[in-house]
Amino acid sequence: MRDLFTDKTVFSWALYDWANSAFATTVLAAFFPAFFKDYWSAGAAAGTSTFQLGVGHSLASLLMVILAPVLGAIADAGAAKKRFLGFFALLGIAMTASLYLIAQGDWLFALGVFVLANLGFSAANAFYDSLIVGVARQDELDLVSAYGYALGYLGGGLLFALNIAMVVRPALFGFSDAQEAVRVSFLCVAAWWFGFSIPLYLNVPEPGAKTAINASDAIRAGFRQLANTFHEIRKLRVVLLFLVAYWLYIDGVHTIVRMAVDYGMALGFDMSHLFTALLITQFVAFPAAVGFGILAGRIGAKAGILLAIGVYMLVTGWATFMDQVGEFYVLAVVIGLVQGGVQSLSRSLYARIIPANKSAEYFGFYNILGKFAAILGPLMVGFTSLATGSPQLSLFTIVILFAVGGLLLYRVDERAGARIAQELAKDD
Repeated sequence: MRDLFTDKTVFSWALYDWANSAFATTVLAAFFPAFFKDYWSAGAAAGTSTFQLGVGHSLASLLMVILAPVLGAIADAGAAKKRFLGFFALLGIAMTASLYLIAQGDWLFALGVFVLANLGFSAANAFYDSLIVGVARQDELDLVSAYGYALGYLGGGLLFALNIAMVVRPALFGFSDAQEAVRVSFLCVAAWWFGFSIPLYLNVPEPGAKTAINASDAIRAGFRQLANTFHEIRKLRVVLLFLVAYWLYIDGVHTIVRMAVDYGMALGFDMSHLFTALLITQFVAFPAAVGFGILAGRIGAKAGILLAIGVYMLVTGWATFMDQVGEFYVLAVVIGLVQGGVQSLSRSLYARIIPANKSAEYFGFYNILGKFAAILGPLMVGFTSLATGSPQLSLFTIVILFAVGGLLLYRVDERAGARIAQELAKDD
């Protein structure tokens, strides 16, 4: 058996996760929301800038939802996965680098560029994920996928640590102030993303195309497949119930990741503390996800997810009363303990309740829903903040997502779902 961790093809594929996680950590979760509030939207009320940021996140997710069926059809056809990955990755890289050039106070332009960067990041990921079938055998998929996640956490965390050092000690790196350091960090992310993506293009094979597909065929095939899958899911009560529950609680997870820095700044916490706390979350999340996988072997995936949701509710409720930066650090550690677990166990639970012979089709719907789940939460936080002027009250709205999602998940009968899925797979 080959050594997956030293195999050139596997390593080159996983290295793309190392490359693009710099955007997810430095830009998406940390520097953009902070810089947006302090620099591009400087002078605006805290509630207004939070509303603007929430709308930007939701718009990027909505665009991805609209494009997902088309992108999925192209990926399924296998005609040009690497070419489309390259196009969207370059879009994300170029837009990330462009953030360096945007003048102070130009919040609308900054938000538009960020939406395009976020779209490029998400769309490229769809094609990156699809390439795994040409990299790993069926019995290697779990390990190879985990390898990518591991490199992503490590790579994103390392560059983020360097970027934090640049912001905290700008003079040490030859910058005039922290603002210049943040702007240069956007260039660092773009260069990191581009440079570490190159091995994938050189060493990862393009899976053979089933059939050639043009744009109009892709649109029809993508939406036809989406409609067929939705029609089937409506008949499978367990699957439908899980997907609604997942949509709600994973929305809460995504919203906390994307709005945490904005919330901390609204409470008056220093930016360096917020970034350090996020860095802690980054390095805690991966080993904790492995721990949740072991725990799920003892108590079951659903129980593990419910445990994580309960922790998220407690953390969110506590955060509404938070007034010390030390508490933010504690919350960062606690969130890191459950963040990877809730995502990995949701995927494994879903895999058990869908027909095995239609896993690609059903997971396509699952991934679209995951993108759509990044729309509601930021809008709820943004509108509540705008209407009340209270960052605490706006954050508390996320508890609703966790509570309703958890209650619906509790009603999911995993055994019944697995039995029905097996019967459907045999019938086809």
